[in-house]
Amino acid sequence: MATITLNAVKKTYGKTEVIHGVDLDVADGELIVIVGPSGCGKSTLLRMVAGLETITAGEISIAGRKVNDLEPHERDIAMVFQNYALYPHMSVRKNLAYGLKIAKIPTDEINRRVAKAAKMLQLDDYLDRKPRQLSGGQRQRVAMGRAIVREPAAFLFDEPLSNLDAKLRVQMRMEIKALQRELGVTSLYVTHDQVEAMTMADRVVVMNAGIAEQIGPPLEVYRNPASLFVAGFIGSPPMNFINPALLSDIAPAEAETLGIRPEHCALTTAEAGRLSGTVAFCEALGADTLVHVRMADGSLLIVRSDGDPIETGEAVGVSLETPEILGFDSDGRAIRS
Repeated sequence: MATITLNAVKKTYGKTEVIHGVDLDVADGELIVIVGPSGCGKSTLLRMVAGLETITAGEISIAGRKVNDLEPHERDIAMVFQNYALYPHMSVRKNLAYGLKIAKIPTDEINRRVAKAAKMLQLDDYLDRKPRQLSGGQRQRVAMGRAIVREPAAFLFDEPLSNLDAKLRVQMRMEIKALQRELGVTSLYVTHDQVEAMTMADRVVVMNAGIAEQIGPPLEVYRNPASLFVAGFIGSPPMNFINPALLSDIAPAEAETLGIRPEHCALTTAEAGRLSGTVAFCEALGADTLVHVRMADGSLLIVRSDGDPIETGEAVGVSLETPEILGFDSDGRAIRS
């Protein structure tokens, strides 16, 4: 059990600063998901917490202890990587036990921890198999088991589900969340998948070009994005952005862009809509349909509908839930009323 604190943490390669003074307080037992596009600095941030990257400035503490100058093995953390990092010539049992043997843990204690982790991860029947005899999901469970047997102060996950197919990703993210809750271990989890972030996190950290754009509970970040970047990244489909000139009577004077989620838009007749356009294309998803409407200024507006697909080129109107419209200023920051 531990807290993790990042205070004004920076990382520079040569003259290029890639992490720009990140502050983060992770509570004991909390699951924080660091999310963002490729190259935003999320994995670099995690690796600095792990001790795999040095920090240029700032301070990192784990369980109240400053760890800036400590080696990874001295930080009482365990990492789970996307490539599993299993020893191919060892059985599952030996993979689980190897780190404990290196740490000279007594054999009886090793056996107890391995048995406990195997039961928890439903690996009892696979302990004598080699990694090549396992499915992707089973290999990921073994990788998680190696972290669990360490009984660390904190777990660090670096895109652990990236190599799995879509169905297995859904299953595994539920399993990881349930395990983290059961164990109560403070965890940092890095992903580029905002669905993983929304469904797993107690709080999310949305990274953009080395900056923590917003930190908060997933639904709070979804409903009240702090910037255009967050509004466009969190949510599938993303928030619609509208030229304020199309809604000049309700747009804040300082707004350069307006935003509204697709579920707060509805199709109507061309004459009755707050906005109007023509259907560019539809995505029929089963439970609902995403209708992409081409507006007069050439932009696309996505409407989430529970109806059938509409013919391309058909003229439609779009009504808006005006209380849900957000304004963003010239710097891309949300305008708070």
